[in-house]
Amino acid sequence: MQAPFDSLENFRDAFTAGLRRLLGEPGLGAHILVLANAGFDRTIQRDLGDELARRFEEHAARCREALSRGDDLKEAKDDLLVFLELLALGFDRLGHSEFRDAGPWEVQFNLIRSFRPRRMSASVAHGAQKPFNPNAFHFNKPFLRKESFWEGELFGRPVDLLYNKFPFVDLHGLLVPDRECALPQFLTRSYHDYLWDAAGELAATLPGVGFAYNSYGAFASVNHLHFQMFVRHRPLPVADRRWRHNGGAEDYPAPCLVFDRAEAAWTYIDHLHRAEIPFNLLYLPQRLYCLPRARQGSYQGVDWSGGFAWYEMAGGITTFSREDFSALTERDIARELARVGNVDPYPPARL
Repeated sequence: MQAPFDSLENFRDAFTAGLRRLLGEPGLGAHILVLANAGFDRTIQRDLGDELARRFEEHAARCREALSRGDDLKEAKDDLLVFLELLALGFDRLGHSEFRDAGPWEVQFNLIRSFRPRRMSASVAHGAQKPFNPNAFHFNKPFLRKESFWEGELFGRPVDLLYNKFPFVDLHGLLVPDRECALPQFLTRSYHDYLWDAAGELAATLPGVGFAYNSYGAFASVNHLHFQMFVRHRPLPVADRRWRHNGGAEDYPAPCLVFDRAEAAWTYIDHLHRAEIPFNLLYLPQRLYCLPRARQGSYQGVDWSGGFAWYEMAGGITTFSREDFSALTERDIARELARVGNVDPYPPARL
């Protein structure tokens, strides 16, 4: 196995080294990315905290000076807005992501993620896919090249592994296969098989590795084919043995189908495509969790959630206020999962 995928230690070292490199980049976008990753991971904060604080003050001084003169900061508007919100809060008050359990569910308070742009996940989706739009946000934008953690050939395909700018799981990256082909966020058999095999191969050197996928209409935020990669020491709630889909005695609140063969999984995914039912996927070694769900925009979300994508459907809830973080109950979460998952898991396909 090639570096940095040959061991968890090498993967984490490379992950942190890339963030350290980004700290030296000009512009607010790279700085926000490092800040958010350090805010999620205390190990990264320990390694980069002093330099991060120094660079934060440099960016703050530059912004204040430019604004006082009425100058154009020449920054992406999204990045400038996020940084001004962070500046208003203050570096010392950014804190770290916090976690607690609510019954079987994982709840996190992730303040910095609340500042992220919503992009495509805020729109109403129709159908099973949407054509790639070169004028919208996508991973071929030149400014994103510096946010790539690793690029090269992995298991026979050219891939780019970018940092997630606002992470919510450990060692959180975005795997973009065949980036230059500009493919929309629509899963095909070839990429399904690739992710199935990659999860199995990487498990030998990266214990806890997994990949996730949000279909179009299931809170995918970018219409450019990508998968979310993570390495967790703790299984996600959907993988708990208590659930009937894992051989337990309890029903999961939302429909969840589990597959241990890639071919059977694809048959079901293809059926969901033809029925135009959105879904979220969780690829683990030799196991796939598929969660068909209601289409974004077709229901009114609850105030305590920014939207149910793969992490939420898998039982992890991200909150953006401390009050919600403290108040959410096991019943609240199960009720919303049932509401978002209120679809026929075996719908008739559209002809």
